[in-house]
Amino acid sequence: MEGGKLIVFSAPSGSGKTTIVQYLLNQKELNLDFSVSVTSRDARGDEKDGEEYHFISLKDFKVHIKNGDFLEWEEVYRDNFYGTLKTEVERIWALGKHVIFDIDVVGGLRIKKKFPEKTLAVFVKPPSIDELKIRLKKRKTESEERINMRIAKASVELATAPQFDYIIENIDLNTALSEANKLVSSFVLEEKI
Repeated sequence: MEGGKLIVFSAPSGSGKTTIVQYLLNQKELNLDFSVSVTSRDARGDEKDGEEYHFISLKDFKVHIKNGDFLEWEEVYRDNFYGTLKTEVERIWALGKHVIFDIDVVGGLRIKKKFPEKTLAVFVKPPSIDELKIRLKKRKTESEERINMRIAKASVELATAPQFDYIIENIDLNTALSEANKLVSSFVLEEKI
């Protein structure tokens, strides 16, 4: 696999990574395209197949694992698998663009390990676990039980932050967007960060 650069944004759910990634995709000078992950879970809320995720069956996901089709994959929650198909990255590189990911911390670190020179790995840190819980509740897309599962997982995810190239603390969204834009711009333009 050859091509452009890889920009990974990882964080606990509710940290703001998706908002940051969407903002960066709108900065045309960065020449980014979004890597749509594959998942075995059902769509939530207004999610559309092929936009936020490619939704496939658990059986089909396991076939892709067996065939070695994934760049990275992870069982994030029981029977909820997420992964990045190699063909998705190749598709974006064929367009002459850099790939931007909005993925879990394990997947993000796997990509960084496979492509250390081509990857910028950014961890988005929430102001606190309490704020994270408030943000997840405001979404109104999941049960209290699912939110509590995400909060429990967030503590583990926060411990991985030092393994990333940069940590953006998302206390103020505008500041976080500006910081992310500066980091990614410097990386894709090969300037000193």
